[in-house]
Amino acid sequence: MNEIITSLHSNMGYVVLAALALAILNAFWGVFSKRPFGARDLRIALFALIFSHIQLLIGLITYFSSNYFSAWENGMGSVMGNRNIRLYLVEHPTTNILAIVLITMGWSLHKKAADSRKKFLRIAVFYTVGTLLLLSRIPWDAWPRS
Repeated sequence: MNEIITSLHSNMGYVVLAALALAILNAFWGVFSKRPFGARDLRIALFALIFSHIQLLIGLITYFSSNYFSAWENGMGSVMGNRNIRLYLVEHPTTNILAIVLITMGWSLHKKAADSRKKFLRIAVFYTVGTLLLLSRIPWDAWPRS
């Protein structure tokens, strides 16, 4: 069962990164083209947000059901002393939760903006920073898993 969830988490990563890339490109295009923020733009940004949150939930299930999680029984020193275990138990979840928080902030702040340029800009900036954080903590040596 754990392998299925881990595989789902890995494969869903492609969907999330594609949705975020589309939302970021659309937002920057909206900023530079000075077009109005429409329903299509809203849906693109919303789907990227939804996929990111689903990935977070699957990631949390993966985290707590992972074989790595038992390493906490040996104490903080053993977790922090092993580079690979530290990546999976500390760096990856912490950074990715922060990334999802930033993406969510971008979504929330865009709703408060009055003009289209500010809406696009808030999505562009927050989604980009969030995506860069996500990319910084992907365990590239283990990704993709089938």
